[in-house]
Amino acid sequence: MPPAPRPPGAVAAVRKPYFYYGHRRPSQNRPVVFGGLFTNRKSLPFSAADRLSGDRPSKPRSHPTIDFRNWDPDLSSPSSSSSLPSLPDSDRRLSPLARFICDSFRRHHRWCPAVLTELNKLRRVTPDLVAEVLKSRPLLPPSLSTRFFHWAGRQKGFSHTFASYNALAYTLSAAGLFRAADQVPELMLAQGKPPSEKQLEILVRFHADARRPLRLFHMYRKMRTRFGVSPRRTFLYNRIIDALVSCGRLDLALEVYDDLRSDDGLKEDAVTFTIICKGFCRAGRIDELVDLIGRMRSEVCRPDVFAYTAMVKILISEGNVDGGLRVWDEMVKDGVEADVMAYSTLIAGLCKAGRMEKGKELFKEMKKKGFLIERAVYGALVEGFVDGGQVESGAQILKEMVDDGYRADLGIYDLLIKGFCADGKVDKALKIFQIVIMEGIEPEFSTVLPLLITYADGHQMDMFYQFVDRINELGLPVTDHLSSFFTAYLVKGGREMKALKVFEVLKSKGYCSVAIYNILIDALHKVKEVKKALLLFEELNDTEHLKPDSCTYSLVITCMAEDGDAREACSYFNRMKENSWTPSVAAYNSLVRGLCMMGEINAAMTLVKDCLGNVTSGPMEFKYSLRVLDACRSCKPEKVIEVLNEMVEQGYPLEDIIYCTVIHGFCKYASLGEARKVLEFMKKSKRLTEANFIFYEEMLNEHLKKETAGLVISGLKFFGLEKKLKWTTSLDDIS
Repeated sequence: MPPAPRPPGAVAAVRKPYFYYGHRRPSQNRPVVFGGLFTNRKSLPFSAADRLSGDRPSKPRSHPTIDFRNWDPDLSSPSSSSSLPSLPDSDRRLSPLARFICDSFRRHHRWCPAVLTELNKLRRVTPDLVAEVLKSRPLLPPSLSTRFFHWAGRQKGFSHTFASYNALAYTLSAAGLFRAADQVPELMLAQGKPPSEKQLEILVRFHADARRPLRLFHMYRKMRTRFGVSPRRTFLYNRIIDALVSCGRLDLALEVYDDLRSDDGLKEDAVTFTIICKGFCRAGRIDELVDLIGRMRSEVCRPDVFAYTAMVKILISEGNVDGGLRVWDEMVKDGVEADVMAYSTLIAGLCKAGRMEKGKELFKEMKKKGFLIERAVYGALVEGFVDGGQVESGAQILKEMVDDGYRADLGIYDLLIKGFCADGKVDKALKIFQIVIMEGIEPEFSTVLPLLITYADGHQMDMFYQFVDRINELGLPVTDHLSSFFTAYLVKGGREMKALKVFEVLKSKGYCSVAIYNILIDALHKVKEVKKALLLFEELNDTEHLKPDSCTYSLVITCMAEDGDAREACSYFNRMKENSWTPSVAAYNSLVRGLCMMGEINAAMTLVKDCLGNVTSGPMEFKYSLRVLDACRSCKPEKVIEVLNEMVEQGYPLEDIIYCTVIHGFCKYASLGEARKVLEFMKKSKRLTEANFIFYEEMLNEHLKKETAGLVISGLKFFGLEKKLKWTTSLDDIS
């Protein structure tokens, strides 16, 4: 019997695929679910009419979608509407969603609707994702991180976790907004997440790393009193106390220490005692330190050699040698065996303080115990003996060092050479220098300087020149060494003529340079030997292989201006300008002063402006002169006097340029009477002597004549009457 015919709808129902045979045809109510980190809902863009008729549209509309499973900024196509720029390599460790969010922030640089559009493409943002984005590198600016944090909190069913709160605090603290980071516990409490010890630990770490002891203590007090959150581990107490002690806030650290002692269930450990002991060492409170060591010994444990060494090192670095010896005695009383580091620390401190007997005693104790003595210990002993004037004892330490199998470094040899030269034992110093050469050590300037100075002071010029030749044979920079020698030799006054004689012979041997000329010219100028300084300059100028530099010209300008030859100094100033050189401030000062004494006020004012425009920190007198000039424009002597009084109150002297500026300003912007009023006031206030008042009054009259003559000549040039002016002048000459 044939089977009964099926209705048409049944055939369609059998052929309709469902989840057993594969993915069903997607619709708005039946999404297709792919695997991966999250789902991506795809649906067909049916219109309302299409859904009613059941017909599939011939041309489906394009709907931009992002498959976050395969999203990679480096592989996005330029034509895609969601193409994003590449992220830095530091973001490769982030998840794809975190990279997507960070890239959106990086592209837009601010919180804007475009960012919201990108974020709304995400189906859900988890608290872990928020924490990951906030702690990404580079960190987001606070304007983005805080808005993103609050945007995530407004999602339906979303609740921040401790990780996201901590990430927000981390971001704010890293951006320098530590006060805002301290408000995170209040935000947690307002959103139903009471802060815990973890939040306190995080904020303590931030403030400790940034060395903000007062803010750290304030945060600790606020968490303890307002939120009832106090450290439940001795480790956290130690972290707080150590941060306060390292920043020099021992008083606050002791308050936290008292809280630790009063806290039930917690007790100080060896680390706590050691930290407080270090604080007492820095504060120099030795009696309290000894008492605390006794408490530590009775309540916890005996301090070990590392704790004692740390205390001795702090006391020695603070210059408290007596305190270091007292702690050393406590260590011996406890029966703690000192190691090499402890001995080295104490011996170095004793030698630096000049207590060589105790240092040598400990040194012998080290050798007796068979310790491997470090080279730094030998160096400290040698330096201490040399500074104390016991150079022979220092040489004996060097001998012991060599016998023990060590090789001395250049620093120890330099100390002994310096010490023997200071004692006048040049022969021994020269022997040590020869040992340096034999051992293949390249000497430095500090090695040869004491010998050069000793030979020059002792008038042993033959030995001096032989030693210079020896330096040249060793391949050392002789010219640089000689320049440094003259600089160091002329530090002590009264050696200028002797240095000049030494240079004369060195010059004959070919050892000369522009730097040496500059050093000698400067030294001669300081002792008022201007003529000899100018002779050296002329000699340098006539040398074929050496030419003056900008420093030379600046020194010569100063010498000539102070010698009364300001016009010649101006010619050298013009040469410097032709070579695009900038004179020194001292050259500007001397030249301006010389021009003021000559009555060339306009040229002096031009130099003042040129100086302030070319140097980074010009003289305050020049700056005040411009203020005086600006006050003269008001045509009120009271304002000028007010500026001059301010100068006197600030401790700046009233130089010639100040009075010349008063004359120049009132002659240019006002009249003769206002300038005379200022000069009379300065004379009445005894800031200007009678002789100087007469001098500046004559300068005022002369400057007014020059300004008037300049205006007349300018008018004649304007009307084209220059020929008549020359003709009249020639007639006057004939008559």
